[in-house]
Amino acid sequence: MNKDQIKGQAKNIGGKIQEKVGEAVGSRQQQREGLSNQAEGKVQEKVGDVKDIVNKGNR
Repeated sequence: MNKDQIKGQAKNIGGKIQEKVGEAVGSRQQQREGLSNQAEGKVQEKVGDVKDIVNKGNR
């Protein structure tokens, strides 16, 4: 795993937690921010996946 994959997973998990907290307290803004963070995390994780593929091809 590279740093983009790790950071992406962490952001995704944090976003899931934020979304659930938003649901629990009735804050749609927190839910939206949580969903946004999940999307950002997934994108960052995919960037890391691509970097891994490229790096493995250069070996």
